[in-house]
Amino acid sequence: MNVTHRFGGALISLAVAAAALTAGSTAAHAAPPVATPVDAAQAEAAPAVLATAAHLVDATTGQVHFSKEADLRRPVASLTKMMTAYVVLQRAEPTDKVEVTTADVGYAARGGAAVAHLRAGDTLTVEDMLHALMLPSGADAAHALARTYGPGVEGFVAAMNATARQLGMNDTLYVNADGMPYGGGGHSTARDQVRLAQKVLENPTLEKVTSTQYHTVPATSERRSYSWRNTNRLLGTSGALGVKTGYTRAAGYTLAFAADRGGSRLVGVLLGETSSSRRFQTAEALLGW
Repeated sequence: MNVTHRFGGALISLAVAAAALTAGSTAAHAAPPVATPVDAAQAEAAPAVLATAAHLVDATTGQVHFSKEADLRRPVASLTKMMTAYVVLQRAEPTDKVEVTTADVGYAARGGAAVAHLRAGDTLTVEDMLHALMLPSGADAAHALARTYGPGVEGFVAAMNATARQLGMNDTLYVNADGMPYGGGGHSTARDQVRLAQKVLENPTLEKVTSTQYHTVPATSERRSYSWRNTNRLLGTSGALGVKTGYTRAAGYTLAFAADRGGSRLVGVLLGETSSSRRFQTAEALLGW
């Protein structure tokens, strides 16, 4: 019995020591989280993604093709405007009209925000305002829409957060309708933003808006003329649908992108890129891959 106990004890000690050695080796060689596709067998073929966070899904099947730090909370800059547009069309028709005020213009002039150069006193349809919001990323359009359909900006932001919860975006907080760093700027994740981009593209009006490269509004008795160009350089490539670009110093360069390819709709998000052009190159590489 003593021999058996000693032999058994030796085996246990050996196992514990081996486990400790393995754990120590693992800890010593532990690497930071890396970007890998869900199918690890394809990892070597995946394009390099230098953005801090990324997520790419097949909206047709629900399959996740690529994910890197997808649940890391970060500021998302003007990707915020996807939610602004989505909430507006929960409350308004594309043919409804919005009047631009001096408050909208004055707000947008703060802090170097991107603007659509809207002019106080002009009246535009909601659909035209959505183009002003999504193509040149106008903070003036964001303020006008939020003010009108909150009613009031604070009420609108509350609706944005309530909608985020309804969509299962549990790692998202909005503090304004444009994504500028006022009030902290809010936060979200690549996974949450992909979920939102999918919902945006399910709306025919928003799919049309995000896919538009140029939009012109002719002058009428209610307004002067406008012409806007989309900041998304992917438009014009195979099947591209938008969705939204963004930038602030805190967020870096951000991009929500989508394309119909090979019978599937691919939707992705890049957050925290340090190069404006590289976000488009990376998105195209992911779509092609």
